[in-house]
Amino acid sequence: MKISWGTSLVLAIFSFIAFIMFFVITMITDKAYSHDLVVEEYYKNELTFQEQLDKTKNAGLLSENINLEQTPEGLLITFPAELEFTSIKGNVFLYRPSNKQLDSEIPLSLSSHQLLVPDSRFIDGRWNIIIDWEYKGEKFYFKEDILY
Repeated sequence: MKISWGTSLVLAIFSFIAFIMFFVITMITDKAYSHDLVVEEYYKNELTFQEQLDKTKNAGLLSENINLEQTPEGLLITFPAELEFTSIKGNVFLYRPSNKQLDSEIPLSLSSHQLLVPDSRFIDGRWNIIIDWEYKGEKFYFKEDILY
């Protein structure tokens, strides 16, 4: 049986469409290819971006910034020694880009210039550490990506 060039062209186009549709349906239905937004209220967070930039600039004006150190006990967060630690308020966000169920937030309540986040809160991989804090009415923002 001989197939004409017109028939083979239609079969090729139909095969290509079927191939693409297979991958589209697979991506939509398979949970392994979940495409969630990074944060739930993405657009609301973008409206506060300038405020975040101002806070980051304030942190850059300090003589020393926050220091992160990985220890066997966990992640040691050290605030600037020049500041009175009892006046530091804010939150530490532990953000896991690959799994939002692992995200957590720790309110700052310091008894020294250091805060230890226990090793049990982390699993191996990439983490974004975000510290949004305030000292005597002035707001600061610190963000660092680490591999734990």
